[in-house]
Amino acid sequence: MTLPALRLLGVNFTSAPRRAKPITVAHGHLAGASVTLDRFELCEDWPSFEAVLARPGPWLGAFDFPFGLPREAVIDLGWPQGWPALVRHCADLGKPGFRVALDAYRESRPVGQRYAHRATDLPARSHSPLKLVNPPVGLMFLEGAARLLAAGVHLPGLHDGDPQRVAIEAYPGLLARRTTTASYKSDERRRQTAERRAAREGIVDALSSRPAGVAGNDDAGGLHATRTQRQALIDDASGDLLDAALALMQAAAAARAGPPLFGLPAGMDPLEGWIAGC
Repeated sequence: MTLPALRLLGVNFTSAPRRAKPITVAHGHLAGASVTLDRFELCEDWPSFEAVLARPGPWLGAFDFPFGLPREAVIDLGWPQGWPALVRHCADLGKPGFRVALDAYRESRPVGQRYAHRATDLPARSHSPLKLVNPPVGLMFLEGAARLLAAGVHLPGLHDGDPQRVAIEAYPGLLARRTTTASYKSDERRRQTAERRAAREGIVDALSSRPAGVAGNDDAGGLHATRTQRQALIDDASGDLLDAALALMQAAAAARAGPPLFGLPAGMDPLEGWIAGC
């Protein structure tokens, strides 16, 4: 897999893709020290997303959903402790069974400790994959991880698959917080304020000038986008386009780090996974 030929994907994910809220894919490539944003692709249903995963490589995608569950919870629940078996087990439960199991598990834990976390969630300040609402990251794991496994892609540190199609876990908020701690997006029209728009503009400005990586890539350039693309990143009040572009930058950092782990820590838990760059 040579860097000049490598296609990059930044994927802003939803557990229920539809026209009003599609899965948003930012396509790009490394161009010298910079990352060029080529185009956006909107997946309004599962078949269109699965088609993205099935496309021949070489490509590396950064996907904004948890690839694993907390080992503590998996052990407590008596679920399989190997990643492929765990993903298949959860898929076999289906959404209703998965929801019932996690609801019961949380209720069995002490107040204030209802949500077990992965090791990566704390430094990344990300939600527990046991969370099913606001945001439903547990359902994102359920829908996303099963499709990665079915597609046969390679997940460094978790599952050996096609080395020409590599998937890493991203978290756009991790990179956004390097510019601002202010909220920059909302799906609710009444909360799509001028302040959030200004925050998006600040993030886009920072992406255009900052290193492409989220860690250890200080010699890399920023995001190259056309004027139209830049305006779209700012105008999209949902933040879906911007989150996909942020994930694209995380994909670029992973590509520069290269195999076998693409920048992920050697000691990462092979059941829980790890968020790139934290």
